Amino acid sequence: MGRFRRPGRRVRKTDRPPLPSEIWVLIAAAFCVAVGFGLVSPVLPQFALSFGVGVAAASAIVSAFAAMRLLFAPVSGRLVQMLGERRIYLVGLLIVALSTGASAFAQTYWQLMVLRSLGGIGSTMFTVSSMALVIRLSPPTERGRVTGLWSTCFLIGGLSGPLIGGALAGFGLRAPFLIYAAALLVAVAVVYFNLRDSRITESESAADAATVSFMQGLARPEYRAALWSNFANGAAVFGVRMALVPLLVVEVHGQPSGMAGVALTVFAAGNATVLFYSGRLSDTYGRRPLLISGALVCAVGTTGLGLSPNLAWLLVTSFVAGIGSGLFTPAQQAAVGDIIGSRARGGTMLAGFQMSQDLGTVLGPIVVGAIAQQLGYGAGLAATGSLLAVAAIAWFVVPEPMRRASIEPEPESPGMVEPPEQTMAAPGNTHNAADAEAGGGDRTGTSAGENAANSKR
Repeated sequence: MGRFRRPGRRVRKTDRPPLPSEIWVLIAAAFCVAVGFGLVSPVLPQFALSFGVGVAAASAIVSAFAAMRLLFAPVSGRLVQMLGERRIYLVGLLIVALSTGASAFAQTYWQLMVLRSLGGIGSTMFTVSSMALVIRLSPPTERGRVTGLWSTCFLIGGLSGPLIGGALAGFGLRAPFLIYAAALLVAVAVVYFNLRDSRITESESAADAATVSFMQGLARPEYRAALWSNFANGAAVFGVRMALVPLLVVEVHGQPSGMAGVALTVFAAGNATVLFYSGRLSDTYGRRPLLISGALVCAVGTTGLGLSPNLAWLLVTSFVAGIGSGLFTPAQQAAVGDIIGSRARGGTMLAGFQMSQDLGTVLGPIVVGAIAQQLGYGAGLAATGSLLAVAAIAWFVVPEPMRRASIEPEPESPGMVEPPEQTMAAPGNTHNAADAEAGGGDRTGTSAGENAANSKR
């Protein structure tokens, strides 16, 4: 397993099937969500403080959103299994839109707490169902490309939000909530009218929709590796980086707090450098090379943050960590898609995958913060880097997800059994695999003719 081979022939641009129009609709909606989240996040703690509470209570508003995402994820997965991806997607977006708009009119701290908690529920419904939609609508040979586009869109939207928020600062603390809510309502309408006649709607109406369960996923070593690497990703990228790096910049290097924002932005710049292309590379060369190299590069960069002798080296290591994260994030999501396949609903598997990241985001700053307090920032960030290194080892010892058939779904009613999706054949049989993928390999319609027909709807 130490040597990488291409899981199939190299796909030329002219060979790539066009992406379904629904994918572009979902990407546009995701951009709106990311911009709005970036718009609201900077003002939320200040808005909470305006109710006369302390810093701890203001921080609890942020934690409540994250906690509800974590707690409600299993329910979201089951809802996707029972009701279908599109319905849960739209309901989740509506909950976030309405709770965010209502937050602008909150008169007390506890009203804001309840509304943001509801927003966390809607957020996890949106996250799980959107991943499921992307998996089912993406051609198997283009999953990495689609997840790269998806991740790039979220990154750009998240960076744009605070800039737009700065321009709107003169309108008060409540304005960003109203603008975000309005943008989400527009996104709901766009998604509804563009997906109501989609093939996914037809599959939702069938009572015999096939599903794959979380326990089926756990039986696959690739899925277990994905759970661990997503936990490490949540701990390192979304937890420790946001919590410890600003403190490292200010307390250890004696820089003003504004430089902490620069360090975080440099990470995002490294991420953006490779994020779009890494997904395509994973489609061509397989998921494991990108997952292993990305996790190792991110581990080196994360560990280097704690060993940086000055601010310049800290910025360099932050950029390196961003590159590593950008290398493995699209490949990781595409790998989960390979495991589930596009013929079945994998809501509970995706919920477990999302929960692993949220759990890392919650536990990472607490555990690593305690290590940093006792042994120093260098030890804390080295411990974080070791999580990523273990993730690289985990992906090194498991099979390539693109080489194996997806999990055979469990039909809800007797008589409906479809063969598992074979995303890639071994080298030497690549023409048959390419034909299958371009034609009938995806029930959601991966052929160029079907996609073109649907894009005219």
